Amino acid sequence: MKRQIIKIDEEKCNGCGICANACHEGAIDIVNGKAKLVRENFCDGFGDCLPACPTGAISFEEREAPEYDEAAVEAAKKAKENNTMTDKEIMMQKQMEMHAAHAGGCPGSRFMQFNRSEEQAAPVEDIGYRKPVSRLNQWPCQIKLLPTEAPFYNGAKLLIAADCTAYAYANMHEDFMKGKITLIGCPKLDDIDYSEKLTEIITNNDIRSVTIVRMEVPCCGGLQRAAETALKNSGKFIPWQVVTISRDGKVLE
Repeated sequence: MKRQIIKIDEEKCNGCGICANACHEGAIDIVNGKAKLVRENFCDGFGDCLPACPTGAISFEEREAPEYDEAAVEAAKKAKENNTMTDKEIMMQKQMEMHAAHAGGCPGSRFMQFNRSEEQAAPVEDIGYRKPVSRLNQWPCQIKLLPTEAPFYNGAKLLIAADCTAYAYANMHEDFMKGKITLIGCPKLDDIDYSEKLTEIITNNDIRSVTIVRMEVPCCGGLQRAAETALKNSGKFIPWQVVTISRDGKVLE
């Protein structure tokens, strides 16, 4: 039959795997570092994977394809539920496999965690001050590229920060990033609402606190609203705060 179905441009695909997680039917897998529509009869043609793709590699096309098989999708979901692993463990394993499999893809989309516990600001002789060290605890840090579940979220304190804050505020690493998992973005430049993804991150992981650092400019309100919406939608009671940075680099009371 001829119907609407997704199309994946392999040239644009960086193999990040976000679309595979966004596809609730399980139609997409990562094969040789690229997203593939491996089960056409699992694709319902609604395109939940489209907005998840950070490179714009996914689009719709109308062509001959097997009919959407809802019964097969439900059977696959039940088979997963009968697995001895929990849903969270299955998702974690799937993400780890996807990122490990895409050795030939974009290095920027592979997630990793850094051990910063032993790092101390190093004294610099002849200068009179301590040389700073990075307090970024994971990669990637862009909200668009981050997975919704990963080991580094376990027991994490989240820092949700506007891109510009790190440039405006001189001591961003020590005062805000230290000991936290950092998520950065700009809703004006990305032209998206982060609330859905942030909701998934907060809902699906053991998040201990959330700190939102924004600039005083109005466009940063979108980031704050997205974070507040995510906290509300998660149904969790998590300590949170908002810190506003002025354009000349001061913390506003």
